Amino acid sequence: MSRYLVTGATGFLGTHLVRALLARGHQVVALVRTLASLERADQVVSFSREAADDDRERVTVRRGDVLDGASVRDAAAGCDGAFHCAGMVSRKPEDAEALYRVHVEGTKTALAACKQAGVRRVVVASSSGTVAIGDDPDHVACETDDTPIGIIARFPYYRAKLFAERAALAMNEPGFEVLSVNPSLLLGPGDARGSSTEDIRLLLERRVPAVPPGGVSFVDVRDVAEAMVLVMEKGTPGERYLLSACNITLRELFARVGRIAGVPAPTLPMPRAPLLARAGASLLDRALRKVGASLPVDPVSLEMAQYYWYVDPSRAEHALGWHPRDPNETLADTVRDLRERGVVWPEPNSARGTETHP
Repeated sequence: MSRYLVTGATGFLGTHLVRALLARGHQVVALVRTLASLERADQVVSFSREAADDDRERVTVRRGDVLDGASVRDAAAGCDGAFHCAGMVSRKPEDAEALYRVHVEGTKTALAACKQAGVRRVVVASSSGTVAIGDDPDHVACETDDTPIGIIARFPYYRAKLFAERAALAMNEPGFEVLSVNPSLLLGPGDARGSSTEDIRLLLERRVPAVPPGGVSFVDVRDVAEAMVLVMEKGTPGERYLLSACNITLRELFARVGRIAGVPAPTLPMPRAPLLARAGASLLDRALRKVGASLPVDPVSLEMAQYYWYVDPSRAEHALGWHPRDPNETLADTVRDLRERGVVWPEPNSARGTETHP
């Protein structure tokens, strides 16, 4: 049994990671940032209805901030390893400075504090978007591909994740091992903040009017949590591990979600024009707001959907023995969870569809 620090323990990935660690008999120090997070942390410990009493006893909740090195150092004291999952998710260009501060400065501060506390191994939650994005639908990215910085630079979130990942791996050295996990889009149950499953919600509410021409990769958050534990146990220091269960065009993704949820999927194709997508959507959004309406999907998301985000998870599969579950199971569980939590706003006079596997 080991003792692990988890930053971002109340987030989408963090909640599942805590459960995965508890299931293996480990102790967890959950770092939370606010009083509201303290309440959420209690929910994390009790997330599973089958959670045993000793599970709760093996979780210590500490208040702190990844930008406050002293609080991280205190929380990390006595820990064998750390999982750095804290972050901020936003597609808004105006959040670029905050994204850089939380991801880049926060990662540097948190890892330095862990090192000072005597932690010897840290697994950092990065993103496949630091390497797996491009114009070619036939290209599937692997860990050693060149960074498509010209595209990544357009999106503050992925730019911040890239610089944070580089900063983290640069700290890898004998006695302080740093590894990176790079999942594709996280889906599955429990996304309380809607940080990853918002696009699925919009599909269920039939608020996506057309099909963008790009492609996406996704993976179950529960499988990513398992992969992070495997990386801690078996991963090679200084390496990153891409994680994905399915590479799929947006047209096919929309169709699968529609079949599973029993709702019509959009079929109107959107022309492919990456450099014009954001500008055109912004103009249309401004015009709609003048008449009291708005675009259901933000301009940045429309631009992102023009690209292909395909991922090759072979390294994780071969080196770690990691294998994701059936992607249709993930989609079905995502739909079911959104509906059960009342996140989806049903259309007036419409019946809920029946969830089925295609």
